[in-house]
Formats: sequence, C-alpha cells, structure tokens
Amino acid sequence: MGVEIERKFLLASEGWRGQGIPTRMRQGYLVADAVRTVRVRIEGERAVITIKGKSTGASRGEWEYEIPMADATELLDGLCEQPQVEKIRHRIEHAGHTWEVDEFLGLNAGLVVAEIELDAEDEAFEKPDWIGQEVTGEKRYYNSSLIRMPYAQWQDKP
Repeated sequence: MGVEIERKFLLASEGWRGQGIPTRMRQGYLVADAVRTVRVRIEGERAVITIKGKSTGASRGEWEYEIPMADATELLDGLCEQPQVEKIRHRIEHAGHTWEVDEFLGLNAGLVVAEIELDAEDEAFEKPDWIGQEVTGEKRYYNSSLIRMPYAQWQDKP
C-alpha cells in the first residue's frame, strides 16, 4: 500500500511566483466521500487515476496509476462529477523538499495553496518565507471538496 503524508498551507505572500515549472491540471472525481476518493487527472501530457483512503492526521493510503490520455478525457467528460477542478501547479524546490503551489482556476479562482509531501508525519522541514497558515485537515481545502463548494461560494475567504 502506498501512503501519502501531506501538509497543506495558505500563502503569506507572492514570493513563490516565478519559481518552479508550471503544469496545467484538470481533475475530476468518480467517487468523493469521507472514506475514499477516486480521481482522474490530466497533468500536462500525462493522465492518471488515483485512489485515496480516509485521512488520519496528515496521512492516508494512496495508489496512483498512469492511464491513456483518451481514457482520462472520456472519464472526465462523461463520468466525473461536475464541476471539475482546474489549476496550475508550480513545483518549487526549497531546502531539500518539493513544494507544490496550486493556483486554482474557474470557480476556484483566487484560491492558492501550497503542499509538501513528507516521509513521516513528524519529519522536520524548512518553510519558505512565503508559506502562511497551515490548513492540513481542513476539509474545505481538499480538492474533492472544491467540486461541491467552490471557492467562489465561500463566505469567509482567507
């Protein structure tokens, strides 16, 4: 079983801009509930299907498999819940870790979050100065939640 250990943060400044390589992503959900998610994603020239289990702290089971682009497009266009999540991901190297800054588009435009994947929940890491408040575990920031309650509908935006 694969395990994902991920922490999520809001941004404190625009200091991340101009760093990393941007990749446009489009993703949709075949299943998105409290116990599991099954996601289809096109990221640049690559397509994947990802299965994730229930989160416990910053950890959860994760399995990801590359699939043909035509299959991903068909699943996104025909079977996935709507609306889908669209974003530009910037992968930024900092102090031995990769930060993924997601700049959301469409109904989630204006939301920008950063994630870091770790090898252990208690692993030490250095935060860049543009990292702000931690929102790990706050469900409204989950991509799977953004299909049901897009950022455009939030009353209390950060």
